[in-house]
Amino acid sequence: MSDFKNIAILDIGKTNAKVVVVNAATGDEVAAVRMPNRVLAGPPYPHYDVEAIWSFALDALARFAAEPGYDAISITTHGACAALLDAVGELALPVLDYEHSYPQAIRDAYADLRPPFAETASPPLSAGLNLGAQLHFLKASFPADFSRVATIVTYPQYWAFRLTGVAANEVTSLGCHTDLWCPGSGDYSRLVDTLAIRSLMAPIRSAFDRLGPVLPDIVARTGLAKPVPVFCGIHDSNASLLSHLAARRSSFSVVSTGTWVVSFAVGGNLAALDPRRDTLANVDAYGRPVPSSRFMGGREFEMLTSDWPKPSSDDIAACVEQVLLHGRMILPGVVRGSGPFPDRERGMVGKAPETSAEAYALASAYLALMTDSCLSLLGAAGETIVEGPLAENMAYLRLLSALTGRDVLAVSGSTGTGGGAALLAQAHPAQTGFQRIEPWPAEPALSYREQWQKHLGSIVGDVSSAAEVSPADMPET
Repeated sequence: MSDFKNIAILDIGKTNAKVVVVNAATGDEVAAVRMPNRVLAGPPYPHYDVEAIWSFALDALARFAAEPGYDAISITTHGACAALLDAVGELALPVLDYEHSYPQAIRDAYADLRPPFAETASPPLSAGLNLGAQLHFLKASFPADFSRVATIVTYPQYWAFRLTGVAANEVTSLGCHTDLWCPGSGDYSRLVDTLAIRSLMAPIRSAFDRLGPVLPDIVARTGLAKPVPVFCGIHDSNASLLSHLAARRSSFSVVSTGTWVVSFAVGGNLAALDPRRDTLANVDAYGRPVPSSRFMGGREFEMLTSDWPKPSSDDIAACVEQVLLHGRMILPGVVRGSGPFPDRERGMVGKAPETSAEAYALASAYLALMTDSCLSLLGAAGETIVEGPLAENMAYLRLLSALTGRDVLAVSGSTGTGGGAALLAQAHPAQTGFQRIEPWPAEPALSYREQWQKHLGSIVGDVSSAAEVSPADMPET
């Protein structure tokens, strides 16, 4: 039972930043406001507009202090991000956008430094999706500025630091394909010593820890009647996973959707993770490795449908039937460099869409096939829970159930990240009902997948030669 009535959540995704207020007794969101998460082009490189987010967050916290009110703050953000602080707690360098690509010489040098997949369960990813690659780039390219770095904090904890003045790191962000963490030993990888940054890493705290009360100037700025506690914070996809870990014991999967579609297979196969296909071990809020996979599905869906007005669900369903019948399909990758087919160029089989319903049907079928591929790579079993925007996409949900041959449960109306962050303050899990999805008829869906796989052909070579993580190196999930 939580000590709090309402909990304010700072929820920073790659596309949008939000402040929501969650009722601790019910887990329901009772207020929310959002803004786009803008990337500044530079100089010295593309970076997040953290001051705009900070101003937005303080304005929202001031607005919600009066109504509906809150008596604690929790935080969740996207991964692949850290803040480098100087001796007085200011940014020594801007917070780097993980989509920024580095010169080839920098990439080659980092490839020689990074630990093997068997140690970190972190695959080599494009641009700055490995946080270790970001730190190497910043140290190599901006040595004078980097020499002023006194403390490195992961991204949720950067916002906790701005609220409390307490610097911390936390394992869900450290274990999120950073190359910096060893899930098996629960400690930093050798990379932190290779980069000579161990002394700069802030102390590791539990996501559930109260770091401290908000600073006095923030109390004054927001109009709070008294200081409120701030919880350490959590990586956003792991926030989505958290409530289900508490409620389920047998094998199940969570598909957390937003800019990224991140799949967690609790009880899945850690030994078969394949670094060439963007499978990895994430680390949950309790420090345990969980087989995971990712692709940039939200971004891809937007790219495939943004030029079309949104059609009705009935029109999409009718087009899905025709798409499956005639074998029209999108081949990966719409966004290259991540996901189960990272080296493929986007392709189209059959006619390109001529109506909005066709565009949405083709995009939904593509995302269902990609998600099914991700779950298959993880050895997923049991129910599949879908959260976030794709939980509203009935064509996607029905196809995913047919393709996996397992029950799909949709959690509508929330990303799951805010509710998961509220659980850090012992809020009650939201009582949002799960909608059990009626699967699409199996025969056309499975035939469609077989055609899709034939078009893909030999994807990434012999999967059986994938680098494995020894089960002995990984604790039970």
